[in-house]
Amino acid sequence: MNALITGITGMVGSHLADYLLENTDWNIYGMCRWRSPLDNVEHLLDRANRRDRLYFIDSDLCDYISLTNAVEQSRPDYVFHLAAQSYPSTSFTSPIQTLDTNILGTERLLEALRRCLGIDPIIHVCSSSEVFGRVPQEKLPINEECSFHPASPYAISKTGTDLVGRFHAEAYGQKVLVTRMFTHTGPRRGDVFAESSFAKQIAMIELELIPPVVKTGNLQSLRTWSDVRDAVRAYHMLLTVNPVPGSYFNIGGTFSCTVEDMLQHIISISTKRDVIRVETEQSRLRPLDADLQVPDTTKFRDHTGWQPVITFEKTMQDLLDYWRGRVGSGKYHLVR
Repeated sequence: MNALITGITGMVGSHLADYLLENTDWNIYGMCRWRSPLDNVEHLLDRANRRDRLYFIDSDLCDYISLTNAVEQSRPDYVFHLAAQSYPSTSFTSPIQTLDTNILGTERLLEALRRCLGIDPIIHVCSSSEVFGRVPQEKLPINEECSFHPASPYAISKTGTDLVGRFHAEAYGQKVLVTRMFTHTGPRRGDVFAESSFAKQIAMIELELIPPVVKTGNLQSLRTWSDVRDAVRAYHMLLTVNPVPGSYFNIGGTFSCTVEDMLQHIISISTKRDVIRVETEQSRLRPLDADLQVPDTTKFRDHTGWQPVITFEKTMQDLLDYWRGRVGSGKYHLVR
C-alpha cells in the first residue's frame, strides 16, 4: 500500500510519517517543495536515502504539472493532504498566496488524483477549526453543523478547502473525507504560532540570549488543546476505520483554557519562572480573531473510537524541551 503525504516537512506531516512508518507496512511518499526546510524530517533522511519505505517527491500545490508527476510517481492508496499556507497571521499580509495555495492548490491536487488512471485513493483533506471563526458563546461546544464565520484570510482559504473537498466527493465520487482539527501542538510546532513562540522565547530567556520578557498578542482567546501525536493517530484512523466518502469531522482535545493560562503554565515550568515578565506587542495582534475554539468531537469519536491520550502538561513540557534543544544547539534564532 502506498500513502502520499503532502506537506511532509511540516509539524503534522513529519509526525504522521513517523506514525505510519512505525505502525503500518505502507510505502510513504512525502511531497514537499524543493526549498522546504528539512529540520522536521532530519531524523528520517537516512531512511529516505536508503529508500526504505520512504520517498521524497519535489512538488508544489501551485504547479499542476508537478502534482500530476507526484501522483503518478506515488500512485497512492491513501492521501493525507496536509500541505498549506498554515499561518493565520501571515495570511493578513499574504492573502492572495494563501488563497491560491490552500483553495486552488487543493483543487489542483484533487484534479490530479481524479485524472490519474488506475488509482482510487481514500483522501484526507485537512480543513481547520478556523473555518468556524467567531462563534457566539451559546453555540459552544462547536459541532460540525455550526455555521462558518471565518476571521482571517487563512480561515477563508480553509473554508474553500473544506468545500472543494466535499464537492469532489459529491460531484466526482472521489473518496474524500474532511477534517476540522482544533488547536494541536507539540514538538516541531512552527514558531509563528502562539504557544510555540512563547516556548521558544522562554528557552532563549533561560540561556540568557534575550531579556526575560515574553512578547505576546491576544491572550484572551479560549482554546481546546490537543497533541500533534494524538492528531496523526486520528488521521490514520480517519482513513482506515470505516471511511465514508464525503464525511466531515471535528477533531480536537478535551482540555480547554485561555492562551494566557497556557502561557502561565509554560512559564511555571521554566527555570526562569521567577523573573519572566509578559508584554503585549501590537504587531502580534490580529485585526480579527477567532476567540472561542472549543469543539464537540462526538461524531468522530463515535465513528472511529479515537480518544486523545496525551495530556496538556506533557504536550507543553515536550514543546518547551524541543525549543530548549533547538536554541541550545548554538544556531542563531530569530525572536518572533
